[in-house]
Amino acid sequence: MRKIWRHLLVLVLLLGAFVYLNNTSLLASRPDKAPTLLAHRGIAQRFDTAGLQNDTCTAERILPPAHEFLENTIPSMRASFDAGADIVEIDVHPTTDEQFAVFHDWTLDCRTDGTGVTRVHSMAELKKLDIGHGYTADGGKTFPFRGKGIGLMPSLDEVLAAFPDRRFLINVKSRDPEEGAKLATVLKNLPEQRRAKLMVYGGDEPVATLRNQLPEVRTVSRESLKACLIRYIAYGWTGIVPAACHNMAVLVPINVAPWLWGWPDRFLNRMEAAGSEVFLLGPYDGGGFSTGVDTPDEIRRIPAGYSGGIWTNEIEMAARELKAGTR
Repeated sequence: MRKIWRHLLVLVLLLGAFVYLNNTSLLASRPDKAPTLLAHRGIAQRFDTAGLQNDTCTAERILPPAHEFLENTIPSMRASFDAGADIVEIDVHPTTDEQFAVFHDWTLDCRTDGTGVTRVHSMAELKKLDIGHGYTADGGKTFPFRGKGIGLMPSLDEVLAAFPDRRFLINVKSRDPEEGAKLATVLKNLPEQRRAKLMVYGGDEPVATLRNQLPEVRTVSRESLKACLIRYIAYGWTGIVPAACHNMAVLVPINVAPWLWGWPDRFLNRMEAAGSEVFLLGPYDGGGFSTGVDTPDEIRRIPAGYSGGIWTNEIEMAARELKAGTR
């Protein structure tokens, strides 16, 4: 009996040694490069996040404006890239004239002088709207952007033409699988090298449809991310990357990341070898997707030498802090 226990102890020790050696970043190397910065919504008006619900009109609770930019506009995107963004996240909706409008909200009533569901309008109709109409920082006493946003809602074609060499993360704002098929059609018409600079995320159904038609485009949805991370936590210690993690944008909350096998360098290397790109998010609080890495304190939580992606709502701050070497 003692002999059996000795053998079991040896096996446990050997397994422990294997797991450690196979997952420690002390024995892994990464290219010495700066993190990839993803600007969520580009440079946008910040708003009070207390008590937010899915239907909260954030334009009605902006903080006193510190700049002139409105999210999902070409000037905002240009300013984001100039500030240090490598990728800008944009939101899209199909229009009745077979285009995609770049705009955040499901309906027009909050931000614009229009009404109704965004996707039941033509691009020509949407171009006539003032997308700065509803922004107020003082409960409706003043509207600092009213009249300044007429014609600023771009189409996806306009965005891609304005930034032919830039990377974008395209957010599909519905759960309609047909929307994924429509977006796939648009992306199929792009040159391969242009398509390689685009990623797509959003509802499970449209993302799955697009992924089926364009498997080379990196995608992510809530369910696909859950499938990836659960499987990786279960057996990633072996060094095997689950098929669910291949060719996707892997979004990892900064407080979850240290629990992933091989974090940071081995994990990044494994995901890169699987055709995927990792982006750190802000802390996950159990209620859904986390926010971005949006404060200097959160920047300091990033491991020294980290060379993956960082998702932020504060691109200017993130670029400044990283450049200053405060991690």
